[in-house]
Amino acid sequence: MSGIAGIIHFDGRPVEPGQVEAMTAAMHYRGPDGIHHWRRGNVALGQCMLRTTPESLEETQPLTNEDESLVLVMDGRVDNWEELRRELLGKGAVLRTRADAELVLRAFEVWGRDCLKHIDGDFALLIWNARQQEAFCARDRMGSKPFQYHWNGKTLVFSSELRPIIDSQLVPKSINQFVLAEYLAAEWYSRDETLWDGVMRLVAGNLMMVSSSGLVVEEYWKPDLWEALPFRKDADYIDYYRELITDSVRRLSRSHRPVSIEVSGGLDSSAIYCVAEQLRRSRRLPAPGIEGYTISFEDDPEANELGYARSVGECCGTKIHELAPTRVPLSWFADRTRRVYDFPGFVNGTMAQGMLEKASAEGSRAILNGVGGDEWLAGSRAYYAEELGQFHWQSLYACLATDSAAFGVGKALKWLLRHGIFELLPSAARDALRHLVRAGRGNVSHVDDAYWVSAPMKRLLMERRANYRGQQGPAVCRYSQKEMLATRNDAYLALAREEAERLYAESGLEPRRPMHTAQFVQFAFSTPERLRFKGDRDKYIHVEALRSVIPQNICERKTKAQFPGTFRPFLSVLGHELTEGLPSRRRGWLSKEGVAHLVHAYDRRTQQGWPMWALWSIYGCDLFLTAHENELA
Repeated sequence: MSGIAGIIHFDGRPVEPGQVEAMTAAMHYRGPDGIHHWRRGNVALGQCMLRTTPESLEETQPLTNEDESLVLVMDGRVDNWEELRRELLGKGAVLRTRADAELVLRAFEVWGRDCLKHIDGDFALLIWNARQQEAFCARDRMGSKPFQYHWNGKTLVFSSELRPIIDSQLVPKSINQFVLAEYLAAEWYSRDETLWDGVMRLVAGNLMMVSSSGLVVEEYWKPDLWEALPFRKDADYIDYYRELITDSVRRLSRSHRPVSIEVSGGLDSSAIYCVAEQLRRSRRLPAPGIEGYTISFEDDPEANELGYARSVGECCGTKIHELAPTRVPLSWFADRTRRVYDFPGFVNGTMAQGMLEKASAEGSRAILNGVGGDEWLAGSRAYYAEELGQFHWQSLYACLATDSAAFGVGKALKWLLRHGIFELLPSAARDALRHLVRAGRGNVSHVDDAYWVSAPMKRLLMERRANYRGQQGPAVCRYSQKEMLATRNDAYLALAREEAERLYAESGLEPRRPMHTAQFVQFAFSTPERLRFKGDRDKYIHVEALRSVIPQNICERKTKAQFPGTFRPFLSVLGHELTEGLPSRRRGWLSKEGVAHLVHAYDRRTQQGWPMWALWSIYGCDLFLTAHENELA
């Protein structure tokens, strides 16, 4: 995973010697293939290079055009590089190399800010336009590559990570109390703020223009809610899906080294490995080979998927490497938050460290995984609202008949009422009915009452909730699209992807997600909900499309591994610290009685469920502030 950094003073003062070099040095592990810089007066740019494709062997950055009027730094990959190359040559562009970075620079020369319409892939980039004295910044459509920045009206400081920005001495060091309240409540809303005041992140699918006149952020891509696929029969959707995932795996497998693939044994990662193996055998895989890796949880029945992962290897006639989960000590998290200047991450994210280090040691630079499958393939009973709202009576009857056969007529009719008729009622009527049901049951969810946070933090959280809930989505769209839009805009998922990306980068690997591309997401938004969830079969279209590729026992699988066991060893030794030490030390954050009740809720749920996430969030926030208190004083 490469990295970018830079400082631009729009008031004309020069960048101090060594400043941008210190920024890239703070994330040196992102540049195993070299770290280079470009400086001209008030502009200093840096790039840490990790070469992951054959074309990247010809790439040098920062990259300029012939007269240095444009300078590019990019952490990224162009997945439609063949098509884009042909398009640019047709426009008369002169390409000096085959590098993806040059394609992006030339695309900006040809189309300006509209170049993003022509570029598909994962990227975070900045192009300095010396003639216009303007910086053009962009982040890929799905937010796979990070882009953090600080703007004070005169200076732009940006980087792939937080630490280089905070260390630059150009940013006042203070904590964003609103984001802190979100973490403490395990209730995330903001996608563009960080734990540091004034340090922002560019949101997925957004571009940013910065000049002496100011900063403007725009959304350049979002799923088209009205794009219709030209299919009438379910079989046509299934055939198209098979082509889509095959092409996605092919494009994202481009590498000059063997590509690694995470094989958990679930439907998603197993399919990616099996499709990649088919491509390899037919000599259509743009990589010299593939290697599969799985984590062996033989001592944890809740997480153990080893039998399924082994069946993938048996089906393909290949070996899936089995590695024990990484068990880091509690001190690891304190050290991490000191190093990265961010929340230390959740414990479940550390269990793959050994696997990533092994894949990197064996020569891989890119690793594919099944992230995106749960988000875009896992359906719901929303098909009742969808078919009912579109007056598709025949499809509605088919859904009802399928559910009746699998679960009985009574349950099917209940779902028709709950997920069909109820969801089509006006929002005021739905809210009133929900209130009546909750009052009758006498329960309030933790989302409505983060009872463990202090009164001041609760006020900040309430303000966040009001602002978030006040944001209106599209007035008209399918009910299932509302759920997918909520997934796309989920602040926690965005944070989790960035944390995972950083862990991969530290191992010298670029994560690639064939089921999390813009094309894959657009297909999900254009697909009838009934093809994602049918009867008792989740991810229906995925299973039907790849039934001849995936092992039969995985096709029939309807369970998922759970990982509460990764939290238990840590939370079990933190009991007194959570109930006594932390509430006393952080009285401005927490209610002592509330935290005790939260610990009790965790124990009552047999040490799993949402309380464990909230407890770890509290502990992680304490680690973060403890690590940086002296800098904030």
